Amino acid sequence: MSELEQEKSLQSIKKTISELKTLSETSDIDLSAEIARLEEKAKQLSEDYYKNLSPWQRVQLARHGERPTTLEYIEAIFDDFIELHGDRVFGDDQAIIGGIASLNGQPVTVIGHQKGRNTKENLQRNFGMGHPEGYRKALRLMEQAEKFGRPIVTFINTAGAYPGIEGEKRGQSEAIARNLREMAGLEVPILCFVIGEGGSGGALGIGVGDRIYMLENSYYSVISPEGAAAILWKDSTQAQRAAEAMKITSHDLKELGVIDGIVPEPKGGAHLDKKAQTDFVKGFIEQGLQELTTLSKEELIEQRYEKYKKIGEVIEKENMD
Repeated sequence: MSELEQEKSLQSIKKTISELKTLSETSDIDLSAEIARLEEKAKQLSEDYYKNLSPWQRVQLARHGERPTTLEYIEAIFDDFIELHGDRVFGDDQAIIGGIASLNGQPVTVIGHQKGRNTKENLQRNFGMGHPEGYRKALRLMEQAEKFGRPIVTFINTAGAYPGIEGEKRGQSEAIARNLREMAGLEVPILCFVIGEGGSGGALGIGVGDRIYMLENSYYSVISPEGAAAILWKDSTQAQRAAEAMKITSHDLKELGVIDGIVPEPKGGAHLDKKAQTDFVKGFIEQGLQELTTLSKEELIEQRYEKYKKIGEVIEKENMD
């Protein structure tokens, strides 16, 4: 059975189960045995389906509208969060949020992309695509964190930085480039989590850290699969093919040494059990901080430098001829 056939079959069974439950509740017919049989079949099919997801299927899960957002992670993991606003230059960008909080009594700075749950919220949040003022706000908060010795945790979930003319007028490229440079030299631990989409410079603008983690069904890429397909084959409908070729999944990037760890997700995606998902992420944060807070400032920067220097390293075999 193909992936598409599996997905259609699973959805059909779930629909039938729902209909049978409704019928059972509104009539005197006992359908519990049939419902139990179909639920067992759906469970087995679901396990088979989610065991070997394709890169394109993982992209779809990364974009799922019900995945936990940055604000949901903050609320579930940290205490006493105080959101801070503005870049002190132009204004406040609601696509990138940040502030101070505490984790098990330890002060931390938390920053992340924030998407909306509906059209109105997405327009307000610009679909999580940061403007220059958002990246400058993030840098302001990171520099404040360094001043007061607070570790930094970032949550990445964006298709990319906002590409419009207004963003370019206000220095989008410069803002992101400055963040890359400054984050490389910050003297506090930095943990970065790709929780959904990790698109291009928009992701990198808050993504330079000592530990880079990806949720199991997230993706991290220089360009979206649709964008890559449009460039390579002049056909955005070839996105699935591009996703396969680009090695953008968590497992690909862990194998390539781009990221440091994969945060597991509940079967079917992070949106199906948000409590379990936030617990997984919290565990990685606690472990990462435990490892990094023992290092000196010099050791932090040196390890960070070595980490990024190795990315993209090519080992050439000697010609045996």
